[in-house]
Amino acid sequence: MSQVKSGAKRTLKANETRGRMLDAARELFVERGYGATSLQQIAERAGVAVQTIYFTFGNKRALLKELIDGTIAGDHEPLATMDRPWFQDALAAPDAGAHLRLHVAGTCRILERVAPVIDMLRAAAQADAEITTLWDQDVDPRLTVHAAAAKALVAKPGARPGVTAEDAADLLFGLLSPELYLLLVRGRGWTPERWEGWAYATLRAQLCAD
Repeated sequence: MSQVKSGAKRTLKANETRGRMLDAARELFVERGYGATSLQQIAERAGVAVQTIYFTFGNKRALLKELIDGTIAGDHEPLATMDRPWFQDALAAPDAGAHLRLHVAGTCRILERVAPVIDMLRAAAQADAEITTLWDQDVDPRLTVHAAAAKALVAKPGARPGVTAEDAADLLFGLLSPELYLLLVRGRGWTPERWEGWAYATLRAQLCAD
């Protein structure tokens, strides 16, 4: 029993250390930029030896990927977006309107987390072309998620007749994009709540029956 408790404590401590390193990396990447931030600086802010970062992540690109993936997910659990509770709750909604509301709300939470790091990630990709290879270039994961939601949504009661799953996926993909979110929230000063309400109302008019 003591060995189990000891192992659990070590795992908890390792996860806490990993979280501190990722938090430090996020802060420094946003403050100074990806290219101008060294692993030594991240280690100093996180309060760990730089060797700990190398041992945990391997290199700065891998650290960036885990940071972005965790930002999208909201945690660092190895669980795909479509397996997340918010997405599964939306799939289980009884009608198209309820499904859409949950899908927009879940997407809004993701965009709130991602918005602060989008500019940093774009600048990093321009400075280091290999960063773009960290993610699958053949399939846009956002489109995959929205396409799965669209397929389920158009088959439910309350869906607008004649709207195909492909058309619905395009509308979700376009209107729930980081670019449009940033344009209205950062550029025009909308609150996330206002953006969420607008996105839901706009998509409901297109995807749900009157």
